[in-house]
Amino acid sequence: MMQVKLHDFFATHPVFTRTAFGEVRDQASARTGTNLLAYHVGTGRLLHVRRGLYAVVPRGIDAATFTPDPYLIATKLAPDATVALHAALQYRGRTSSVWNQLHVATRAKVTPFTFRGSSFLPVRPPFRTGGSAPGVVEERHAGGAVRVTSYERTLVDLVDAPDVGGGFEEVWRSLEMVEFFNLDAVVAEALAREVAITAVRVGFFLEQHRDTLHVEERFLAPLRARRPKQPTYLGSRRTPGKLVASWNLVVPEVVLERRWAEVA
Repeated sequence: MMQVKLHDFFATHPVFTRTAFGEVRDQASARTGTNLLAYHVGTGRLLHVRRGLYAVVPRGIDAATFTPDPYLIATKLAPDATVALHAALQYRGRTSSVWNQLHVATRAKVTPFTFRGSSFLPVRPPFRTGGSAPGVVEERHAGGAVRVTSYERTLVDLVDAPDVGGGFEEVWRSLEMVEFFNLDAVVAEALAREVAITAVRVGFFLEQHRDTLHVEERFLAPLRARRPKQPTYLGSRRTPGKLVASWNLVVPEVVLERRWAEVA
């Protein structure tokens, strides 16, 4: 790779894979590309994040102390890797608390790992019916690009699995920091999941926030139609609570009344 082309690549790819590097370099052997990467890691121009993944160290910064943007790293872990769940809201500055743990939705075989204080945990994306859109957006960020779940898919993901998102309080508080959701997209995402209880959980959340999110009955009706015949717990841990008959959901009182201050 010519020096100018190499400089341009580093300038536009703050985090990159070995494969992407090989696609743009001059015609040369794979060994030459590997040696070139090793050389720049040795000079401190590049940081080896994990096998096949590198980060560019800004000029004047010590590679030993440099921390690459974790959202850029997450997006490069696989061709379909997407920042998801709590991390998707944290990326947008909409979480009640800040974590150093990032969930990454991917169907690829990615092993969990920790790098420079951030833990990356792969999760399988949900299955959908009817060929619905995946609810993923790509945005420019920190000189690169980040794939992240949309606000609407993130709402469905977290309400359906609050334990993964830090529990009811963290999920509810964080989602309440989002000023607007496309409710048509929320309903479509919830209905497309293979598990019907997802739609009911989302319906309860929307009804509970009916005033703040301007939720009309037309959004709730198709979700309520998925109501289970037997009472079902709001969360996966079967936390005791009161039965909300309209959804046939057993909801913890702390969630019903949002008495977060009383949570130990």
